Amino acid sequence: MKANETFCIYMAEDDIDDQQIFKDAISSIDKDLELTIFSDGVALLEALNNKKHKPNVIFLDLYMPKMNGEETLLKIRQNSILDRIPVVIFSNEYNIDHISDLFEYGANRYLHKPNSFQTLTTALNRTIESIKNNTLGGTAIIKYAE
Repeated sequence: MKANETFCIYMAEDDIDDQQIFKDAISSIDKDLELTIFSDGVALLEALNNKKHKPNVIFLDLYMPKMNGEETLLKIRQNSILDRIPVVIFSNEYNIDHISDLFEYGANRYLHKPNSFQTLTTALNRTIESIKNNTLGGTAIIKYAE
């Protein structure tokens, strides 16, 4: 990624409060971050398939109407044009078996929704920096003690 290049983030999240908290956290990290929020997986996939410019990373909530995060992840990974975009699952659920399945389906990171704004900001900053520095190899669970 080039210096001063806008880093594009797509997020699929149906909860309005979580959308706002995520938006505020992203805004506090860096002015060169551009966030686009979708309320479900269907709207996200439509944008991914219709826009020429693709995001640098996708954050997916697991439980959404129309198409949940797991189904959306599978659709993204079935499309060779989208397959290289890092996907971070962003959820309140913390079931290690389910997380393991999500990694098998192609998720790159699993970010457990933190209870504090500062913890969220730190986790998002670390995740975004790892993507910018091209160090997102493998899989990881991002869960911070609060």
